[in-house]
Parts: sequence; structure tokens; C-alpha cells
Amino acid sequence: MLDQLKAIPPDPILGISSAFAKDPNPNRIDLGIGVYRDESGSTPMLQSVVEAEKRMIAAQTSKSYLGPTGVTGFNSAMAELTFGANCEALLAGRIRTVQTPGGTGALRVSAELVKAANPAARIWVSEPTWPNHLVIFPAAGVPVETYPYFDKETSSLRFDDMLSSLRQRGPGDAVLFHACCHNPCGVSPNAGQWEAISDLAAERGFLPVVDLAYQGFEKSLEEDNLAVRLFTQKCPELIVAMSCSKNFAVYRERVGAIAVVAASAQKAADIETNIHSLTRKNYSMPPAHGPAVINVLLHDADLTALWRTEVTTMRNRINTLRAILVEKIRISGIQQDFSFLQRQSGMFSFLGLNVTQVRRLREEFSIYTVDSARANIASFNTRNIDYFVAALGKVLAD
Repeated sequence: MLDQLKAIPPDPILGISSAFAKDPNPNRIDLGIGVYRDESGSTPMLQSVVEAEKRMIAAQTSKSYLGPTGVTGFNSAMAELTFGANCEALLAGRIRTVQTPGGTGALRVSAELVKAANPAARIWVSEPTWPNHLVIFPAAGVPVETYPYFDKETSSLRFDDMLSSLRQRGPGDAVLFHACCHNPCGVSPNAGQWEAISDLAAERGFLPVVDLAYQGFEKSLEEDNLAVRLFTQKCPELIVAMSCSKNFAVYRERVGAIAVVAASAQKAADIETNIHSLTRKNYSMPPAHGPAVINVLLHDADLTALWRTEVTTMRNRINTLRAILVEKIRISGIQQDFSFLQRQSGMFSFLGLNVTQVRRLREEFSIYTVDSARANIASFNTRNIDYFVAALGKVLAD
């Protein structure tokens, strides 16, 4: 049976990383992989996480299974962090949070929950969106459609076109939103636009599904929850897929959660039983280590304060790199306008290059991005940014 399987091409981003690792050029730059990097080019562990891990290990007495909900303190702390401690829905018991293996696991559980609730449902995602969205939902039997989002000509949000498309959605439809730091384009709605989007969701009755993967990387840990909190205030139902990979820098620990807002506390309890049934048939029980570490961190005032400072440092570094990159491109003599990079947020942006230009950067200069020219801004540092700008200028001059 298994000898019938054919080789599958590698994921584009993983393929880029593999090619980068084999490249002998000492000036090589990997702009593809989606991890935060510091000035040295490393993906460091946060000191708040290191200290919390020490305390967790010292206090740990068992490696027995967790229950299907996961680490209870982690779930409650993540719910408060995301929805706010004074959230009416949270206080009323209308929100249930269940730990998952990473944000990707949360998305998969979300997809299966949508399918269980409405076997005919479709989910509408932004054009473009994170490529994994396009495979996770269909793998669970939920077809994907797209709504307009990114204007390639202006590197900005197609807000009017987006609203026009979403006005066609209604009960029975699910619509996925990036809470902040849109991956891959770096363009997010502003506060007024989120108000209009959440009003439309309440009016039309579609189910918002929010991917919260970069909390703290756009404006602040509080402000980056705006979309979630507006949907919670205005809509009877909401699904949030949370990831702790970036803002806690615990990528390999696969820490995430699904939070569901329901119309009543009883319905929230009913939905949680459905989540447990779905996860039991998938990965059975959730992992403990990463969530237990974050549980310690978020229940210690000093560690939480340190973590908030570390998140701010990461966010400020990315924003500073955006400003430096725009200025260096401007003074280099490159005629193309890249000022949009400074108006965008988060780790990712499209560079606005065509496939030929992307491949020239890769083949002639060992600068690696996927063919869409999505770049991880956090991969730049003082040692490689000038080399990148010079290479960019040569590619654009021809």
C-alpha cells in the first residue's frame, strides 16, 4: 500500500530554509522563515520564560496526562490576557478556552468545530492570507473562499472592497481575520475599520474566526486584542485561535489555545464538550511543558512585567528596522518607493518584487525569500541590511 505514495514537494518556506542552510555564501540572508531574530541573528529565549521554566520544573511532581482542557491556569490567564479580566462574556461564563498544540492546532480544532456545527459551512479568508489557512480548513472538510484585502499597487488595505464582499456573507458562513500583524502582507485595519467590520459581523450574522498569532507585535499587548474584544462585545459567537510562539518565543513547545465565545454559559459548556470530543479523536491529550511554563509566568507579577518589557523590546526592534530599511533604500538612490514598509506592522511585509527579481536575489546574492517576496523584517540586522539594500538596487536597476 505505502509504495503507492509519491514524493511531495517541500513547503515553499521550508524549502527556502533548506536551500539557505546549504548556501556557502557568508553574506547569505534568510528572509523566509517566520521566527523573530535579534541583532545577532539568533532566536533567543526570553528571560521571563527561562525563569518561569526553572520554577515550573522545580515544582513539578508528575508527568501524568493532563485532562483534555489542558493546563487550567494557562487557559484562564490567556483568556484574561486576550479578552480582558473585566470582559462581560468572560465573567458570565460565555467563554471557554481549551489548550491546543500551537496556534496551528487551534486553527485545526476551529476548522473541525465549524464542520461539526455546520457540515455545509465555508470559511472566507483574506486575499492573501497565511498559506496554511488554505490547507488546514479544507483538510477538515471546510472549503475556503477569499475576500479582497491587499492592494498590491499601493501596498495598503482594500477596505471598501473588503466590506463589500463581507456584506454578502451571513449565517452559515465563517470569516477568518488576522487580529494584528497580518501574515503575509503586514497591513491591518485601523481602529475605526475594526469597528465597521465588527458592526458588519453583528449585522450579517456570520461567524468571526480570529487568528491571534502576533499579540504584542503591532501596537501593544492590549491594543492588539481590539478585534477580538469588539467581536466579543457585538457578536453572540466567536472563535479565537491563539498562538504563544512569537510573543513568548516558545516556538518548538507548540503552545496555543482555542477560545470560543457563545451566546450563553450553557451553550459555551456544550461547545467545550464538542471540542473535547474532537481533540480526543485527534491528538487525545494536550502537551504540558510550554503551557505550564506560561502558567507560572502569567501568575507572577514580576515575571509578567519582565515579559511585557521583552515583548515591547521585540516590537520596537522590528519597527526600528522598518524605519532604518526605508531610509537606507531612500538614500541608496533606488527610485522605487518603499515607504510603505514603515506604515506596516509585524514581522512580515511584501517587498513588491516580481518572481524574476526574487530569484535573482536568491541566485546571485544568496538572499532568500519565497516567490511572493514576503520578507521577515526581523531577519535584518546591522551586519546584513546594507548588503541587502545594495543587492536590491542592482536587481531593480536591470
